[in-house]
Amino acid sequence: MTLSVDQLHLLVMNVGKSIHNADWNWVNVRSPFLRIYYVVEGEAEVEIRRQRHLLTPGHLYLIPAHVTHSDRCRGPFIHYYAHVYEDRQSQTGQLESFSLPFEVEASGLDRMLFERLIEINPAKRLQLIDPKEYDNFSTLLKSIHENHEDSCPLTIENRGIIYILLSKFLGRAVPMQRVFDDRIGEALKYIRTHIMENLEIQEIARNVGLSKDHFIRLFHKEVGETPTQFIIGRKIEKAELLLITESTPIKSIAYALSFKDSSYFNRVFKKHTGMTPLVYRKSNYNVPQ
Repeated sequence: MTLSVDQLHLLVMNVGKSIHNADWNWVNVRSPFLRIYYVVEGEAEVEIRRQRHLLTPGHLYLIPAHVTHSDRCRGPFIHYYAHVYEDRQSQTGQLESFSLPFEVEASGLDRMLFERLIEINPAKRLQLIDPKEYDNFSTLLKSIHENHEDSCPLTIENRGIIYILLSKFLGRAVPMQRVFDDRIGEALKYIRTHIMENLEIQEIARNVGLSKDHFIRLFHKEVGETPTQFIIGRKIEKAELLLITESTPIKSIAYALSFKDSSYFNRVFKKHTGMTPLVYRKSNYNVPQ
């Protein structure tokens, strides 16, 4: 599995320099965009999946989209930040298929790149630092629209800088599902590319030259879950993105993702996220009532 740069379209949602003193403390933050940090001074912690990571000067840090994390600092902490949204040109995102390192060493050039991003994007600096104030449905739609209205030279420079910063992480990226059987690799690619469709296990197995039973056994061995479990998981991830970046009715999202009915979609979504689609859309991202 390789990443296609031609299909990687990145938008700069927010960028700036943030100065804190024991006031960078947020719990269970989960966003549809990735975060890149460059630490200038002080220390902070980020907790992801019950693992605590220390943020220190001279390093770049990356928190992927749709990853729940909590932040904490107990003293002075100064860092640059860039919030980057992958503007998907197909049903699946390029970055979501890879596991990226959390920390890499930074250089003086990285700081200059952040300063240049801030210089050419003065309106993208966060006015309020609480994620609840900027990480919401209406703000996300507004930021995406404004990016599409940027001039061609600005878009090119923004993407160029983000590509350079991101390249340090991509150099150590590994596929999210590392498989040894090429047939399962092809099946994973097919599922991600056609995730909006009604995916039949028998049809996928036939496409990779396997019987249905053999395919299910091999898929579980390679991926660690059944094809059905994997497909449902990816559909729910797609639903999360649609719920917070589009105003499409929930019932329409369910049908677009080929769920048999909206009630079944609601049950499956709640099983995976702990809340219904409506609660997820309103509570997590403060959608206007």
